[in-house]
Amino acid sequence: MDDLRDSMFMLSNPSELADSPMFIVACFVAGLVGILTIAFTAFQWRRNINLTWMKAVARSKKNPKAKNKVPSAPHTWVLEPTARVKNMNCCICLKSSSLSHSLGQMVATDSFIYRCSVCGAVAHLGCCSNAPKDCKCISMEGYEHVMHQWAVRWTDTDLPDGSSFCSHCEEPCSTAFLAGSPIWCCLWCQRLVHVDCHTSMSNETGDICDLGPFKKLILSPLYVRELNQTSPGGILSSITHGANEFASTMRGRIRSRSKKHKRSSESSFDTGNSSSNGDICTDGTADATSKVSGSHITEESGSGSVTVNRSDQTSNGDIDNKLEAKTSLSRNGSINLKDDPHLEGKHTYQFTDLPPDSKPLLVFVNKKSGAQRGDSFRLRLNVLLNPAQVFELSSTEGPEVGLYMFRKVHHFKVLICGGDGTVGWVLNAIDKQNFVSPPPVAILPAGTGNDLARVLSWGGGLGIIERQGGLSTVLNDIEHAAVTILDRWKVAILNQQGKQLQPPKFMNNYLGVGCDAKVALDIHNLREENPEKFYNQFMNKVLYAKEGAKRIMDRTFANFPWQVRLEVDGAEIEVPEDAEGVLVANIGSYMGGVDLWHNEDEYYDNFDPQSMHDKVLEVVSISGTWHLGKLQVGLSRAQRLAQGQSIKIQLLSALPVQIDGEPWFQQPCTLFISHYGQAFMLKRAAEEPLGHAAAIITDVLENAESTNIINAVQKRALMQEMAMRLSS
Repeated sequence: MDDLRDSMFMLSNPSELADSPMFIVACFVAGLVGILTIAFTAFQWRRNINLTWMKAVARSKKNPKAKNKVPSAPHTWVLEPTARVKNMNCCICLKSSSLSHSLGQMVATDSFIYRCSVCGAVAHLGCCSNAPKDCKCISMEGYEHVMHQWAVRWTDTDLPDGSSFCSHCEEPCSTAFLAGSPIWCCLWCQRLVHVDCHTSMSNETGDICDLGPFKKLILSPLYVRELNQTSPGGILSSITHGANEFASTMRGRIRSRSKKHKRSSESSFDTGNSSSNGDICTDGTADATSKVSGSHITEESGSGSVTVNRSDQTSNGDIDNKLEAKTSLSRNGSINLKDDPHLEGKHTYQFTDLPPDSKPLLVFVNKKSGAQRGDSFRLRLNVLLNPAQVFELSSTEGPEVGLYMFRKVHHFKVLICGGDGTVGWVLNAIDKQNFVSPPPVAILPAGTGNDLARVLSWGGGLGIIERQGGLSTVLNDIEHAAVTILDRWKVAILNQQGKQLQPPKFMNNYLGVGCDAKVALDIHNLREENPEKFYNQFMNKVLYAKEGAKRIMDRTFANFPWQVRLEVDGAEIEVPEDAEGVLVANIGSYMGGVDLWHNEDEYYDNFDPQSMHDKVLEVVSISGTWHLGKLQVGLSRAQRLAQGQSIKIQLLSALPVQIDGEPWFQQPCTLFISHYGQAFMLKRAAEEPLGHAAAIITDVLENAESTNIINAVQKRALMQEMAMRLSS
């Protein structure tokens, strides 16, 4: 009765009720519930509106109003974990990608989904058999013009500037749920158009596509012929390949664990004939068993296609003395790719009747480099370019396949998405072809150190690329990049009698002997044992610092000055007594941006400035891992020893050696370094007028060669002279 009386009293006195703690808590809870209810309702409203939009676009695709014939192509489905395709809807049922279907229960549909490796669309395993043929058509052979391929824009990254407006009415193409007409995106030029504007635009232009802002770099589908390489199997084969990929991944993890246990009981050093700077390198290799896609070979089902691994293997053996041989040159500048029986049948497309002014971009992607984001970059490049010009590097397929397909292209550029090891791998493959005028090479820095990319102004990592506009900015910079020259050096490994112990290796950046090579070797072994730890460029550098810190108090190389003999241009050079390592540098960046030579230092007046195209190497010494750490943060400098064109390092005992970050343990021998040749590289122009001028001069020289005003040899000499003048 007392409680009831108190309650009645509070109700009769509102001021007392407002001061009650219970009333305040109740109001707070009620307000919070109200806010959450409103937010949830708005979220559902927006989701339903977006779903309605997508259905409207789908209905428009099924009932096209355009009278022009549009090419069609099946999707190329690749099995991927659902976690990689969050916040995306199935392109068939338009439901969330996280929903499972009964057809694929045998391969755990809750964890996997299909994604098209060409356009980025996703589909449930139970839906992909009903997918329409609205993917990017790689080949339009027989068409007079490239046709627009309008589709839903599944990815929002790397769009060119100005692509957020309708290409017909020039009104904004917003994806907001209160905006107007739904939108289409052309899979080639990346332009947008309102579905309501499409009919008018088609009547005016005939749906002819000009390939957009990157038309100079895109391999036109008009000149691509798809070879007939199909096999039966359909969707069942797709599921089988997905299950095989999952099992292969598990086998790879088991093998890496077994390696780890094996190495714990054995020495981690090789016997001396170990090589990691041949065609296959740590940075440039991928586990063959973990590859689902990456091959252009597809098998066609009722309305889609599924990627199939190639059964053949590209020869990626060590480089031998065949590189020295020079045979007769063909018109297109390559001698070794013509009718190669090892490469015949390994490609799915053939280029026909390319116009002389065609200058497409050949792209190599190493998904195992650095942060291991190659799969993502390949998809993004497939969206922006023709998938026939994008190749994934692996232990079973090297750069030779892509170079073989481009053997009839007179003028093309190369983009390497990888680290320094991948760059060396591709440059070695280009050297094998003995081009009269080799293609210039640009770098997308996807490795850990990215030293060569740094000196060529492409940046030290992917973070910088993303902040500056993504791949669209990179492609624009490639068009206006200046051609420069990079010296390449041959490293012969000789015994005491002067005979080669193994095929020569090739150096682009630097060679190290001693403590720095030991740190690189430890990291190499750690990567082999635990590849999952190397998932981020920043974390990779942290692991390098951690391994280096372990050696700070370790005086393993205290006797280094008496374990090596250094000779430069025939003169013996004394190694300082405090040295624990010797570095031979070709470029002005080491270990992620360290300048070993310091051209601006006027104290050393008896040495010349460093240059990567003067056919001269610089030799410095370092005094331990603590010295390496101080070099990294700019608190110390390496000790200059010599400059020369030929360098001989005699190892009197077994020591770790590394070339461009690829380490191994070398038994006593003599390392003889000599000039091998020069490669054309593309340097990002810091000043826009300079870049435009270089691009114009390059176009003039290539057009002059195409019209037989000059030949390939003369063009190469002129480009070398231009590169030298622009670099000075």
